[in-house]
Amino acid sequence: MKKVKRLSTSVWNRMVLNSLFFNIDSCNLNYSKDTASFSLMIHNQLENLRKISLCCRLAFYLLLKNTIHMSTKIKPKGLLFTGILIGAVLLMSFIITPGRVTVYLAGDSTMAIKQPKAFPETGWGMPFSLLFDSTVTVDNRAQNGRSTKTFISEGLWDGIVSSLHEGDYVFIQFGHNDEVPTKKSYINEQGYRDNLERFIRETRDKKAIPVLLTPVARRKFDTTGTVVGTHEVYSAIVRKLAEEQKVPLIDLDRESQALLQKLGPEESKKLFNYLAPGESINYPNGQADNTHFSKLGAQKIAGIVLKGIRLLKLDLARHIALSNLKPVDEK
Repeated sequence: MKKVKRLSTSVWNRMVLNSLFFNIDSCNLNYSKDTASFSLMIHNQLENLRKISLCCRLAFYLLLKNTIHMSTKIKPKGLLFTGILIGAVLLMSFIITPGRVTVYLAGDSTMAIKQPKAFPETGWGMPFSLLFDSTVTVDNRAQNGRSTKTFISEGLWDGIVSSLHEGDYVFIQFGHNDEVPTKKSYINEQGYRDNLERFIRETRDKKAIPVLLTPVARRKFDTTGTVVGTHEVYSAIVRKLAEEQKVPLIDLDRESQALLQKLGPEESKKLFNYLAPGESINYPNGQADNTHFSKLGAQKIAGIVLKGIRLLKLDLARHIALSNLKPVDEK
C-alpha cells in the first residue's frame, strides 16, 4: 500500500487560520475601548490554531485509515466514527464560507502573523485582516525574514499564484531583507526589480490585481530629531516600477516616516516593540526593537494601508467594515 503524503504543517495552519482568523466580523470590534481584548483575541486565536491543527491532522489520519481498511474489513464502530468525521467536515464546509474576494499579503516580518512566543510584537497584516466585511478574506502569507528572493526560492510565491482567482488582490511589500548585503536574503537592485516585475506579471496573468507597497519605515532619528530614511534606494525602485507598470502604489515608507516625525523620537517608541524588563514574559530582559511593531503600531500602519486603498479608489474600498482605525489606548 502506498504511503499517503502527509500535509505540511504550514498547509494545515493556513487552512485552519483562514477559517478561524480571517472571517471574523470586524464590525463588532471596538479598538478604542477593547484594545486588550483585541490583543488577547489574536493571542488566543493563534494558540487555538496550533491546537486545532493537530486535532485536524489526527482526524484526517483516522478518517483515511478507516476508509482504506473499509474495503477489506468492515468495522461498524469504525464506519460510525468515519461517518461522524465526514459529517463534521461537511458541516464545517457550510459554516466556514470563504469570501468572494481574497486579499493575499506577500511580505516580511513587519506584515506577518506572529506566534504567541513573539507577543506583543504584531505584524500590521494582523489587524488589517479584521477590517473588511464578510465578502473579503485576507490570506496573510508574509513570513519573517523573507525577501523577494527567498519568498520565491522557498515556494511561497508559487503558493500564492496557484491560489489566485480573477478579482483577487496581492499586496506586495518587501525591502527590509532584500537591501541588507550581510543577509542571505540579500538581492541587488536589479534582482529586486526583476522579482517585483515577476510578481506583477504573474498576478495579472491570473487576472488578479497587484498592489505595490514601499517597505515600511524603521524608527531612526538623527541628533536633531529628524527621521532618517533607511529604504531610499529600494523604495525608489518600487515607486518607479509602479509608475511604469501602472500598478496601484501605497507609499508606506513615506507615510510611516511622516507618522514617526509627527510623534517624535520618544512617542514613536510606542509604535514599536519597546518593552521594559519584566513587562512581558516573552521578553524578560526587555526589548528595544526599531523595526517590528507593537499592537498600537500595527494598527496605525494598517490604518495607513486602508487610507491608501481609499485614495487609490480600489473596488476593495467598498468592503472596508471599519471607516477608520479609532485611536487606541497607548499603554
